[in-house]
Amino acid sequence: MKKHIIANIKMNQTPEESKFYLASIISKASALVDKRLTICLPYTSLNLGKMMLSGTDITLGAQNIAEEEEGLLTGEISGRMLKGCGVKRVIVGHSERRSRFKESGQAINKKIKIALKNGLQVILCVGESLVEKNTLKTVASLTAQIDECLKGLYENELENIIIAYEPVWAIGSGKTASVKDIEYGVKAIRKAVENNFSEKAGKEIEVVYGGSLNGKNITSIYNAEGLNGVLVGGACLDAQAFLRMISKC
Repeated sequence: MKKHIIANIKMNQTPEESKFYLASIISKASALVDKRLTICLPYTSLNLGKMMLSGTDITLGAQNIAEEEEGLLTGEISGRMLKGCGVKRVIVGHSERRSRFKESGQAINKKIKIALKNGLQVILCVGESLVEKNTLKTVASLTAQIDECLKGLYENELENIIIAYEPVWAIGSGKTASVKDIEYGVKAIRKAVENNFSEKAGKEIEVVYGGSLNGKNITSIYNAEGLNGVLVGGACLDAQAFLRMISKC
């Protein structure tokens, strides 16, 4: 099966900048046929993404979703709104959302259910802190996050969930987890899914890695055992540099 390459644009790009970015990526679409590329744009560029990515094999993604269907939630965006913008996948539970906006596992669980209800695929981010890593609590942390975030889901719903292993200590820090660290984390994630659902579910859940990826480390990480792809943050913002990274996968 083709591996995922997911680009998280974060709070960058005006619609005009997204237009040039997407045009650069689309122009090299023939080089991406052996990969599943998702680009998670800011809200203001989603309609543009819907138009430009139509007819391509590139999937349009969003970076967040509200935990309610609609209502008195100024500044939030609903699953129905994202669906109307042509979004197919949405990032949920990114560490930046957990830390800066105090999103709890319970809230993330609600967001996952809302996304699935609206026919959106979920990219669920989990990862341990540096303190947890240094005190040998990586497995416990990942297990607790999986337990809480996937609570109440049916096993067949896992077909529409990708788990992104993003060690908190590696995001935007320039510190990349070693292949050994990544494989250790991936095994812990798969075991947690197995314990919540079944051995089959643990084997089949798609897991990607994110955290300070760059042109020098992406090849070894992309080929790590048990990984189904990568989630790229800051390194995806320059279209040409991102394309060069992809060519190494």
